[in-house]
Amino acid sequence: MEFPDLGRHCSEKTCKQLDFLPLKCDVCERDFCKDHFTYAAHKCPFAYKKDVQVPVCPLCNSPIPVKKGEIPDVVVGEHIDRDCRYRPGKEKIFTYRCSKQGCKKKEMLPLACEQCRSNFCIQHRHPLDHSCTRGSRAVSIAGSKVKR
Repeated sequence: MEFPDLGRHCSEKTCKQLDFLPLKCDVCERDFCKDHFTYAAHKCPFAYKKDVQVPVCPLCNSPIPVKKGEIPDVVVGEHIDRDCRYRPGKEKIFTYRCSKQGCKKKEMLPLACEQCRSNFCIQHRHPLDHSCTRGSRAVSIAGSKVKR
């Protein structure tokens, strides 16, 4: 052999592959091949020191700090019960009220009449349904203009 000291053997017990470009774990300081470099692949006993993940509340999208030894799911649950800013039920979804006299229906999206520009529910959205008088002539059910 020309270069007996070139490369290192993988520190994984089941591998021991000679690697000419070994990767060193930044936590346990051992050399690994490309297949066993990740914390999970070589079951690094000190991975908890570096592999820190911060859970995010699914309702208000704010990060929730978790102390060592705490279970993230429990901490997120406590946040939702106590500190979460998201309050279901306070947001009004159906905010667009029908302008037809006597109708109290509300819609999620605005349905404005092309002629009078007022907002209506699905039942009264067409000019004939809400007796629209503004703009051009009323349009009949068949779609042709009414002759006078």
